[in-house]
Amino acid sequence: MRRSMLPLLALLLAAGCALGPNYKRPPVTITDGFRGQSPAEAASLADQPWWEVLGDEPLKALITQALERNYDVRTAVWRVEEYRARAGIERSDWMPQITPTAMWERGRISSFSPGGGSTGSIIDIHATLSWELDLWGRIRRMNEATRAQYLGAQEQRRGVYLSTVAQVAQAYFELRELDARLEIAKATTAAFQETADLFNRRLAGGTASALETARAEAALATASSYIPNLERQIQAQENLLSFLVGRNPGPIPRGMQLGAQPLPPRIPVGLPSSLLERRPDLRAAEQDLVAANAAVGVTMAGYFPTLSLTGLLGGVAPHMADLFGPGKEWLIAPTLSGPSLQGLRLKYQKEVRIAQWEQTKARYEAVVTSAFGEVSTALSAYEKLMEVEQRQARAVAAYKEAVRLATLRYVAGLSSYIEVLDAQQQLFPAQNTLSQVRLSRLLTLVQLYKALGGGWKLEDPRRIVPKDGK
Repeated sequence: MRRSMLPLLALLLAAGCALGPNYKRPPVTITDGFRGQSPAEAASLADQPWWEVLGDEPLKALITQALERNYDVRTAVWRVEEYRARAGIERSDWMPQITPTAMWERGRISSFSPGGGSTGSIIDIHATLSWELDLWGRIRRMNEATRAQYLGAQEQRRGVYLSTVAQVAQAYFELRELDARLEIAKATTAAFQETADLFNRRLAGGTASALETARAEAALATASSYIPNLERQIQAQENLLSFLVGRNPGPIPRGMQLGAQPLPPRIPVGLPSSLLERRPDLRAAEQDLVAANAAVGVTMAGYFPTLSLTGLLGGVAPHMADLFGPGKEWLIAPTLSGPSLQGLRLKYQKEVRIAQWEQTKARYEAVVTSAFGEVSTALSAYEKLMEVEQRQARAVAAYKEAVRLATLRYVAGLSSYIEVLDAQQQLFPAQNTLSQVRLSRLLTLVQLYKALGGGWKLEDPRRIVPKDGK
């Protein structure tokens, strides 16, 4: 008896191994610092929560609402629950599977059969047990793959949180830029209105020409035509923000004006190596690698036999009371089954899994390289746009002074209205350009925060939203 159990014992001892390669993060080329970063430092903007990076209170309230009610956020949360349940399904393969069955029969045996002509009942109750012993790590590798998918879904949820913060901030800043352009258009229209009224009075008094009056009216009409178009865009932007926060279209509360939105003069971005631990898309891509690596082990385990234990316990009796008396049925049967002859199917299945792993590896390396590029591009853009804004602000100040001087010269009779009109027409687009540059700086700040994987320390989703709303 002892000798017959030796082969089974050897197989059980071998169950500690798991076939297939153990996961190891593939090497990627990482530089000492991001392009345009000088000098490199460990501190990063990504270490700050979003409510410290974004200082506008109504914007914070909108983001808080979006993280609670946004449709993509809600979908991502339930996707995590789905993969958590999937991982639980795979873990159940570790445990024995017990299937109870119960049957009751009543009938009459034919009188032509031996002992026939009688009527009776039969009660049959059995419990069947089946359990696969994981000799080669097939179940372990399957659990490893589903666990990686679950962790990947969690990282994707974090990515959705971060994307939602960025989307709401971008839409809000674009709304404030439209508000600024509307204010500029209204102020310009008011200035042209004053000029047109002046010319009409001078024309009535015989001191202005009809040509100057017509040009003033044309300038007024052109400037005022921007107002309804901007109002249309503002309403559409408010509807977009309403959708992002998960509510029906309606007005959006405003906070600081576009030019008053805080912008740090310098942004720390941290070290490139830390980006692998921060960005949720990189972490999710690595979990895809873990799952693909485990799938190779599952396929390799298919080359070897599986050991299963099958058990049966129950009884058959005409009465319920007799089921648990003498004569119970039981059975235990270890079964060793090897892979069937499938030609070269198993070999090609392994090659498929290896090819899939290599594809996943290439995608991971591409995502990492792209992430480095996104940070470098946003960092350079932020620094250059700061210079552009400073120079554009000087241009706007100069155009305002030109309008003032041209108006004084015209009133004094030293120049024609053409100088005033020319100065005013140059000021209007310069002011719009300044607001657009300011918007670009704000959007670049948001893009840089997202590219760095901002808020990566907020592992608990409940901590994504500050309790005080600030």
